[in-house]
Amino acid sequence: MSVCLLTFGESMVSLRAGGPLANGGTLNMQVAGAESNVAIGVARLGHSAAWAGAVGADPHGEFILKQLRGEGVQLHHTVHADRSTGVMFLEQRTADLSRAFYYRAGSAGATISRGQVAAALDGGTRILHLTGITPALSPEARDAVEYAAERAAAEGVVVSLDVNYRSKLWSRDQAGAVLGPLARHATIVIASDDELDLVAVPPDGNGEATSPADEARAAAHLLELGVSEVVVKRGAAGAAVHTADGLLEAPAIPVTCVDTVGAGDAFTAGYLSALLDGEDVAGRLKRGILAGAFAVSTRGDWEGLPRRDELALLDSARGSTQR
Repeated sequence: MSVCLLTFGESMVSLRAGGPLANGGTLNMQVAGAESNVAIGVARLGHSAAWAGAVGADPHGEFILKQLRGEGVQLHHTVHADRSTGVMFLEQRTADLSRAFYYRAGSAGATISRGQVAAALDGGTRILHLTGITPALSPEARDAVEYAAERAAAEGVVVSLDVNYRSKLWSRDQAGAVLGPLARHATIVIASDDELDLVAVPPDGNGEATSPADEARAAAHLLELGVSEVVVKRGAAGAAVHTADGLLEAPAIPVTCVDTVGAGDAFTAGYLSALLDGEDVAGRLKRGILAGAFAVSTRGDWEGLPRRDELALLDSARGSTQR
């Protein structure tokens, strides 16, 4: 059965500590994963969403599947008998700094394969959402991402690519070598302002997009390659979208920030849900920023993401500016 959004990748168990892990204390178990975060966010906003992936035959994997089902996410999953579900420890080191420690090498999630993704795509989807995390997990996972992007683009499916660079998985050079070619299949590229160089090195420059001019050149390069929308997440400074019609920018919504984990995924879920609703670029940008504001003002990767009838609770966004 066709869904509005399909995504795939690794979901892990996140064990959160309220202070330094070395001090011990109580840990709170949650589900973590950029792709499943987006699937949950889209489902909460009223659209059908599916996640494909693998978990271990262990309580952690069972916990993940129960949580995703409970949020209305459809599953295309396998349970790996010989590999464990990945685990992440997250400590709140200071009020403004959290640190993650991963135990995911050789995990079940890294076994996502072309065949599994093909079966999920056979069901049909309007949007295929990919991240730069999944191809870093294993050669098998990279092959699955490249196959999915090429197939979906050829079939006229909207392909969304969130760069989501993870330095603990691979170097910037390694990421750029994979994600640059991958971006050519994308309809929408989503990146933080310090990630654009991983998918688009402007012809007259190189390195991170550290200025508005660098960002504009990188975005123009992607648009020339066939990308329709280049969405730039700027954190507390808001977000922007580059299209053939120009640049649209919007500020962040002032909220009390308590946890930035998952904020980028929340923005992406809001943006893509508005696309599914037929909103224009300004409407997508506004909803993305709204969802991001919910995320940073609540704790957890996805627990504070809004449902459709809750969007108005923070709907005080200032107007966007077109230029």
